[in-house]
Amino acid sequence: MGIVVITGNTGKGIRSDCSVTLKLHDNKGIQLEILSKVETIFGEDIRRETMEILNFYGISNASVTIDDSGAIPLVIAARLEAAIRKALYSDKEFLLPALAGNKEASARDKNRFSRLYLPGNNPALMINAGIHHPDGIILDLEDAVAPEKKDEARYLVRNALRGIDFYGSERMVRINQGERGLEDLDWIIPHYVNLILLPKCENADQVKAVDERIKRLRKKHHLNNPVWIMPIVESAMGVLNALQIATASDNIVALAIGLEDYTADIGTRRTEEGTESFFARSMVVNAARAAGIQPIDSVFSDVADMEGLRKNVLRSKALGFDGMGCIHPRQINVIHEAFAPSPDEIEKAKKIVIAFHKAQELGLGVVAIGSKMIDAPVVKRAINTINLAIRMNKLAQNWRETYE
Repeated sequence: MGIVVITGNTGKGIRSDCSVTLKLHDNKGIQLEILSKVETIFGEDIRRETMEILNFYGISNASVTIDDSGAIPLVIAARLEAAIRKALYSDKEFLLPALAGNKEASARDKNRFSRLYLPGNNPALMINAGIHHPDGIILDLEDAVAPEKKDEARYLVRNALRGIDFYGSERMVRINQGERGLEDLDWIIPHYVNLILLPKCENADQVKAVDERIKRLRKKHHLNNPVWIMPIVESAMGVLNALQIATASDNIVALAIGLEDYTADIGTRRTEEGTESFFARSMVVNAARAAGIQPIDSVFSDVADMEGLRKNVLRSKALGFDGMGCIHPRQINVIHEAFAPSPDEIEKAKKIVIAFHKAQELGLGVVAIGSKMIDAPVVKRAINTINLAIRMNKLAQNWRETYE
């Protein structure tokens, strides 16, 4: 009896995925069975891709069954490669071509109002996520993936980074903790990820280990684009060490807080008012501001309560946060609207910029509005506010054109 490996997902409710059953044997050639509702249309393409991958790994005697639920080629490739490499104990990689747009870097100071979490082993949710226009899309290898699926999820996330159109969203991956997380980096850094989320971070040493691994991988694969880091503080220890975490690497661009794990760690539960997390959130905001990076708030878990989300975002903004996570696309627009500059903020910014330009025209060294003196950082913030308002207006227009 030969080696049998099963990967992927199948069954009721599974979409845009497949399962692969691979059995290696001797002297029987290739037996390929495709179970798919669209076999008459795509069966030949699936066969061609399967044979290409089998030939790549030098497999000439095997039985392969692909139970297809509408998987696109990069998903089938990920599932089949995971099965083959597990059966052969092979380190050889079968890489699909990368989209040109997926090779672009992201800016250090990019707006990160919204970041959409997606399970790293669920292709149905990630394939078209970019059309919702979150600032970032997180392919999650940590809590959203069952322990027995974590290894094969790496293949899917790697292929997604190369072949899925993110429509301009920052390409993010949340890795696992500890040594598994460091090994996750080997799978994703060479494939044009923009930002790594480091979960349950409690000290600077954890950040430094990730940073060093990223540097070695970038050098090994001759990568020029930066890879940013966003540590997530999720415990009392992490909160108390927030400043050392925020300053542990020049590649850190944001510091986030995860309130579900934090409140569990201190023995309480999350409330709508957020009094139980006020200290922790304030610590993260102040640590991030002191380090010159973006403070990012936690997710709002009730995807049906849009008014509750809006109030939560306004409280988050008032505390000093620059963005927050989301777990459903319908939350994105609410987050963007609430984090966008208010009419009063825009009007104030306009007055500052106008006063600044008038002072320059008159050759004045001092800028003032009424009795208040305006310095360079205030002018810079005002210009950023105006630019941000313009960008958010364009995003809102895109949202309306997509969903109305």
